[in-house]
Parts: sequence; C-alpha cells; structure tokens
Amino acid sequence: MQEPSITPDLIAAHGLKPDEYERILQIIGREPSFTELGIFSAMWNEHCSYKSSKKWLRTLPTEGPQVICGPGENAGVVDIGDGQAVVFKMESHNHPSYIEPHQGAATGVGGILRDVFTMGARPIAAMNSLSFGRPAHPKTPHLVKGVVEGIGAYGNAFGVPNVGGEVRFHKSYDGNCLVNAFAAGLADADKIFYSAASGVGMPVVYLGAKTGRDGVGGATMASAEFDDTIEEKRPTVQVGDPFTEKCLLEACLELMKTDSVISIQDMGAAGLTCSAVEMGDKGGLGIKLVLDHVPQRETNMTAYEMMLSESQERMLMVLKPEKEDEARAIFEKWDWILPSSAKPLPRIVS
Repeated sequence: MQEPSITPDLIAAHGLKPDEYERILQIIGREPSFTELGIFSAMWNEHCSYKSSKKWLRTLPTEGPQVICGPGENAGVVDIGDGQAVVFKMESHNHPSYIEPHQGAATGVGGILRDVFTMGARPIAAMNSLSFGRPAHPKTPHLVKGVVEGIGAYGNAFGVPNVGGEVRFHKSYDGNCLVNAFAAGLADADKIFYSAASGVGMPVVYLGAKTGRDGVGGATMASAEFDDTIEEKRPTVQVGDPFTEKCLLEACLELMKTDSVISIQDMGAAGLTCSAVEMGDKGGLGIKLVLDHVPQRETNMTAYEMMLSESQERMLMVLKPEKEDEARAIFEKWDWILPSSAKPLPRIVS
C-alpha cells in the first residue's frame, strides 16, 4: 500500500503546527514517513506530552519521605507502612467520553486500572470526578447516561468497586464534559515494577488482546477542538473488554511472582508507539519491533495502524531470557499465546 505524501493538510490533520513539523525535520534530518509522522503526532499531543499543562504540573509537590515513586512512571507509589504501599493513578478521558460516552468513560477506567497493576499492585478501589453541563442542555442527558454506565460496566465486570466520587453540573461544561478517573491498588513496598528497559538483547514481549483499528489517532485527538465533524472522530475511541483485562491482570501478577519481568509498560494512549518509546527512553536504549509478530484481529493492517492503535487490554514487557519458557507457560494458561519459537521475539537494541 502506497503511503500518502506529506502535505501541509496532512500535517495539520495530525495536530502538528508548522513550527513543530520543522522541528521534526531538524531532529531526523529528512522528511518523515507517514508512519513516523503519526508517531511524532501521537507522542507530541496533549495526552502524552502535557505540552500545555506541564508548566503547571511541575509546580506541584512530588517528593516526601513516604514517596516511593513520583511522576514519570505508570502510577504513583506511596509507602503506608508494614511493608506495603498504595499505588494510585488519576487520568482524564474527556475527549473520548464526549465523542462516545460509554466506551470513552469505560476505557478511561480500564486504562488507569492497567497503570496500577502494571506497577505490581492489585487494584482495590476506583473513584471518579465528573463535570457536565446544565441538566437542561440537550447533550447533558446523553453524556451523563453514557459516562455513568461506562464507568459502572467496566469496574463491575473487572471486579473493583467504585467507592466514591463527585459530580457537578455547570454551564461551563454545556455540550462537553470532564471525566476524571482514579484507581488505587496495594502492593508490597519492595516489589514495585517499573517501565525502564534494560539489557541489550533482552526479549520484548507483547501480552494481551489482539490489535485492531479501534482508537487509531485517539491520542492525537487530545490536542483537537471539536466542531460539527465530531461524528467523524468516533472510530478514534477505544473499545474496552473488562473480562479480558481481568485475565490480563491475573497473568501479569502471576508472572511478576516468578522474577521473570525486567520491565513492563501498559499500552495506553498511542498504544505500541508510546509503550515502546517510553520503555526505551527511560532505559536509554532502543527497541526493535517486529510488526509481523503483532497479534492482529483485523486483516491487512498497516504499520501506521499497528503503531497507533489504542486497542485496549495490552501490555509490553521485557523478560529475562532464561525465564522465557516459564513465562510462556503462564501466558498460555491465561490464553495469551507468544509467537512460536520459530519466530524470535523482538529485542532491546543499544
């Protein structure tokens, strides 16, 4: 399939400003491919880079005697004594919830639950903070119904109680909404798992649901402003499956007990792109991905689609080579099948 030419309209469609595209040219020294343009677009959007809010986020307190892990990882970790820690995450899913309220809110819950158990914690509670427009506004009933049902459906099926939250109605949110989800879990304070890749030549493993076309461009959308073309953005919203995530949770926690996992990162916003980039960057290493081995649930998927899909319930991890067989047995127990031994796993590169 021939890739489209890089034009000003295509650049704008990816949420990149002219000066940002010029910076891409300076970084790589040439015009990017279509897939590379998508990768830059995903990593430089509001949801992944916090480019408009990081200035203010940096003013918040992040250190203290009880803080085991501050900003920069999948979730925060605080020591609560007796050898235990609380792992917690809060995240917004505003744009997806506005476009497709049920799935947008549900996958917001699913994403932060993954962030928590990616750190080695079992999730125990969820909360939310919701803001809607005035009850009389024509979009408010649709948004409230979809968001509330989505939060409840995912949490209930996954098996984590929603223990509290807050809801406000104000004209400032007419026709839009804010959906902030929170999750917390418990872990042993000395058994926290991180995402930084390490060890050249170590195997990189994809674990979880197959990759589809749902959510392609979802992270890029976080920098967009909505208008009458909102229905065209519906395919950018992810579709969640809480029962699959429950199996993923149990597989990951069981695997973590075997001392097999070097690093682990969930595939959330920007999917395979963000998880691989963050793992490699934090470890000061590169990751070579063999996209032919990506489990796909749709036919004829392109590299662009595989790298930017935000299909839910997926993990990327680096394993100890000597533990590969033990890990494979656990994966198969939970119905996650690794590529056969005839297909070597992707590896960390220097």
